[in-house]
Amino acid sequence: MLRTHIRVPLFLIAAASLTACSTAAADPQSPAAKAPADDTPATVTVAPATAGRPVTVTAKGGTLATVKVVDEDGTELPGRTTSGGASWSSDRKAAPGTTYTVEVTSRGPGGKETKDKKSLSTPAADKVNKLTLAPGKNTTVGVAQPLSIVFDRPVTNKADVERQLKVTTSNSTEGSWGWLKDYSGKDRADWRPKAYWKPGTKVTLDATLNGTDSGDGWFVRDYRTGFTVAAQSQVIKVDLDRKKLTVVRDGRPVRTIPVSGGTPGGDKRSWRGTAVLMAKEGTINMNSETVGLGDAYNKDVDYSMRLTWSGMYAHAAPWNAPYFGRANKSSGCIGMSTENATSFYASVRVGDPFEITGADTKGVVAEGNGYGAWNLDWAAWQAKSALR
Repeated sequence: MLRTHIRVPLFLIAAASLTACSTAAADPQSPAAKAPADDTPATVTVAPATAGRPVTVTAKGGTLATVKVVDEDGTELPGRTTSGGASWSSDRKAAPGTTYTVEVTSRGPGGKETKDKKSLSTPAADKVNKLTLAPGKNTTVGVAQPLSIVFDRPVTNKADVERQLKVTTSNSTEGSWGWLKDYSGKDRADWRPKAYWKPGTKVTLDATLNGTDSGDGWFVRDYRTGFTVAAQSQVIKVDLDRKKLTVVRDGRPVRTIPVSGGTPGGDKRSWRGTAVLMAKEGTINMNSETVGLGDAYNKDVDYSMRLTWSGMYAHAAPWNAPYFGRANKSSGCIGMSTENATSFYASVRVGDPFEITGADTKGVVAEGNGYGAWNLDWAAWQAKSALR
């Protein structure tokens, strides 16, 4: 048998030897194998709580794995981790007079987890601001009803407050907040759509005000309300020159009622412009002294429908029967027969707009005198937002 001899160069043998040496297992007795893991924990700091500011947590020499902040009622203060896990900040501001429990899980440089639990409290508020919402929760209203908030105390930090007022609608209705003085003299914020609501719209307000400084008092709770716009549009057109009232439903006139408006030429004239039906008050006592008209009248009035805070109503006025459809002889209200008032009262809804026209009136309904925001064009109303 013939044998073939292959000669391998020495430099290849040497290289193979070097390769084999480089992949050998590490010596378990070497210093590198014996180095312990770094179990040093991260240094966690929870900043002192300050009302009106977020709760903050930081980790030095490590990262934050989880952070949970809850108040004494068990309500969690949500937040997020930033700076690669080195810090955490709550999305909501700390509220005054509240104790929070902060539970933190952090990781040191070697990955070991450490748990910390701390408690922190904020001082109680020296002044508390509250608010009144309209319309009422879960109500059904007409197409002109605004969201309206009246504040107990002055609001000087209007932009800060407005940022916490979130309106959502079922059909992405365009609208804006506007700040005004209520007829009572208190600060007020109304949210109205660009045009009348679409029938059937569902509206929700989330006022996440807890921990917000109004400038003259803290809010110490959140508010939530919602309402639905009626399925049918209804607009009441009042022509004081022709002394008639027309009910328009879904764009079509369905009824006309002869009326008598405010007496021309003096303080008994009616307002013009768009007023919104604020309340159906039934039978009430009307006293002229309460609206600056001396002792002109003091009587119980049926089917009273409030249109302004200053005292303009639509109501039954049987004492003015000779003037319905003929002359304006009321003390500023829109009067009609008891028969017509009975059925009209049953058909109208809070939030229905009364569009009033007439040559001899005492001016346009102001935005704070009831719901007069519709008397401003859209650009003028938007300009009343504190965020524009």
